[in-house]
Amino acid sequence: MFFTLPTLLTWTRIVAIPFIVGVFYLPLPAEVRNLAATVMFVVFAWTDWLDGYLARKLNQTSAFGAFLDPVADKFLVCACLLVLVHLQRVDVFVALIIIGREIAISALREWMAKIGASKSVAVHMLGKLKTAVQMVAIPFLLYDGRVLDVDTRLWGQWLIWLAAILTVWSMIYYLQKALPEIRARVK
Repeated sequence: MFFTLPTLLTWTRIVAIPFIVGVFYLPLPAEVRNLAATVMFVVFAWTDWLDGYLARKLNQTSAFGAFLDPVADKFLVCACLLVLVHLQRVDVFVALIIIGREIAISALREWMAKIGASKSVAVHMLGKLKTAVQMVAIPFLLYDGRVLDVDTRLWGQWLIWLAAILTVWSMIYYLQKALPEIRARVK
């Protein structure tokens, strides 16, 4: 199921990355670049919900889609975090926490799947909450302006720090869930 509609929507998140990054290199006013990047991020992030909904509705779920979906999300988030670090809207420490956790938990999930214990590190509500906070913080930071008298950079910075805290918390949760299996394998 490489070319189903849900999988194609997932691919769009990966294809979107050079466009979101590239807009900051265009000779446009900063406000226009910020708005364009924000709109693109929101539209492409929305495909995460849409591809899952369509896969279930159209009965087009697949192992490949289940693999590609989180990879696309992680690529999109990591690329935007790197742009935001470059623009000095996100602290490098926050980006390292979030990106490092994504790498560590992906590796943990891969290893747990190899040893037949993937259920111990299945997606938890804490991980979903972390993702939701990130997905709100990033467009606030990309926009970097005022909306309805709300300073999006200030709110985005608070939210991205909250996402970093939830990132660490969820990583600890997943590691604790995997620890019995790890101990059993290391002996």
